[in-house]
Amino acid sequence: MEPFSFPTRRIVVVSDGTGETAAQMAKAAMVQFSDRNIYYTRYKNVRNEAQIEAICEDAATHRDLLVYTIVSPSLRAFLSNKAREKSIPCVDLLGPLLVGLGNYFGYEPKSIAGLLHDVNENYFERIAAMEYTIAHDDGRDLTGLEKADVIILGISRTSKTPLSMYLSHQGWKVANIPLIQGFDLPSELLDVDQRRIIGLTIDAQNLAAIRRARLQKLGHHQGGEYADPEKVNQEIEYANAIFKKNKRWPVFNVTGKALEETASEIIKLMASRRLSPAQSREGVS
Repeated sequence: MEPFSFPTRRIVVVSDGTGETAAQMAKAAMVQFSDRNIYYTRYKNVRNEAQIEAICEDAATHRDLLVYTIVSPSLRAFLSNKAREKSIPCVDLLGPLLVGLGNYFGYEPKSIAGLLHDVNENYFERIAAMEYTIAHDDGRDLTGLEKADVIILGISRTSKTPLSMYLSHQGWKVANIPLIQGFDLPSELLDVDQRRIIGLTIDAQNLAAIRRARLQKLGHHQGGEYADPEKVNQEIEYANAIFKKNKRWPVFNVTGKALEETASEIIKLMASRRLSPAQSREGVS
């Protein structure tokens, strides 16, 4: 005698967002029913009654189970009523929790569809921005430079790295490249959107003090050329000469400025140029 097998059934996942939460919860629960043959159909971005009517009509025909996460109370009620009319078994994964939370906090939920998806998207965009920025710190990697939202140029100790990391936490992909006297600029800079390149400068006396403090922290108390005021002044003049040749590159003086202040100025500039982390780079020059 052949072993008995259950017929294949379908679980219909309905969501006003991506449906990922409902699908994952259904699959987690189905682990407890591993002897059953199940497949899934997911309906995403369900936002009106016409969509629900069509889904319910199909589910009733095939005797499916409906599992849904819908934040709109009216749409949720409409689906529940339609399912009851057509004798469709259904499970509301989100409604009871929203009602419970509303009772606990004393006010109604926002009932805005897709908020979780937006939060997740923003989170992953920030992670991608930080990963890109780390990989392109201090001229370490010049490949993929065209993907940068901002490219920062400056001599050593002008806050290129901390500024880059701060911006990356705001979702900006940042590459920073050191300007070193006696070395040419990377040729890759010619192929990127010049509006995304910015320069950093600083007062010579202030920079010399910063470099001396850095050397002392590393145990080099003599200082040498790195913190020598004359050498520092030469480096600043070298960088300023580069900036003068490339007038499309705005230059920010970071002397005595908090990191947040400079970052805010850069973001405002990019916004005025209608450049943002999300903007496509196709067709720029």
